[in-house]
Amino acid sequence: MTPTPEDARHKHLGTKPPDVPDLSDMRPDDWVERWLPRSWGPYARLCRFDRPVGTWLTLLPCLAALVQAADGMPTLLRIVIFSLGALIMRGIGCCFNDIFDRNFDHQVERTRFRPLTSGQLTLRKALWFVLGQLAVCALLLIALNEYSRWLAVALVPIVIVYPLCKRFTYWPQVVLGIGFNWGMLMAWSDTQNVVPLAAVAMWLGAVLWQVGYDSIYAYVDVRDDIKLGLHSTALKFGKNGKAWISGFYIATIALWVYGGAAMGMDWPYYLVLAAIAAHFIWQMSVFSLARPDRSFMLFRANMAVGVLLLVAALAGTVLI
Repeated sequence: MTPTPEDARHKHLGTKPPDVPDLSDMRPDDWVERWLPRSWGPYARLCRFDRPVGTWLTLLPCLAALVQAADGMPTLLRIVIFSLGALIMRGIGCCFNDIFDRNFDHQVERTRFRPLTSGQLTLRKALWFVLGQLAVCALLLIALNEYSRWLAVALVPIVIVYPLCKRFTYWPQVVLGIGFNWGMLMAWSDTQNVVPLAAVAMWLGAVLWQVGYDSIYAYVDVRDDIKLGLHSTALKFGKNGKAWISGFYIATIALWVYGGAAMGMDWPYYLVLAAIAAHFIWQMSVFSLARPDRSFMLFRANMAVGVLLLVAALAGTVLI
């Protein structure tokens, strides 16, 4: 059968035609394809610009920390700097993940069409792209104080080592949570030049929250991870996933309650935390090991938790 132009387009993007079951996380008709030059597409997909959920899940807790550290509205400069930092550092993390996993990804249905493993980008080009992003991040550090710069430097090895963790530990999601939410600590260090215990509690709560929702996501890849000899919290929890994840969510709420109390958050803060707790209960009522499509949905639904956490910070500082 002669290939059609549509077939050629899907081959270039590393995706499948609509009539073929598609479990890939690449999408053939998104804004990257429609608006970016074709040569830019693989780079945008390598750093996940086409899937901004991860960026929002990085940024929203950071913005909440900025509000709490400022005891109100942070400066516009800090909002811009930390937003750009979240966007780029998340992209750098995704690049390192695909660089280290390029020989695994082609064996996993969800990831086998990613730019590196599908041949859309060479390893050399990917490395140059990472160096360019690191250079931009280095420029952003000029706007931060010395304490925050050292914290930023400490983040780099965490970002690099995360993709390797799944090779030797069942807890890579913990390392991911530490790195993803590092900006919360930097928000305090740059605003007040100190990271108090209450801020650490808020950060630990965010880390455990991420372990919970990323474990839900990890259940999608369980079969492939077993085949490849990789590890994840989903494999560690097994059939007890709902109990484990519920425990992490309960600990998250407890830490956020303590952190807010230690900061002197006003009562509306706790009202919004109650809404977050209700959202967690809903997640666990919907979560099913037999329904990986629900795992995708629940992972994305945690954006609502990030929004609510920011609302809680605003409610506890500026509403009363």
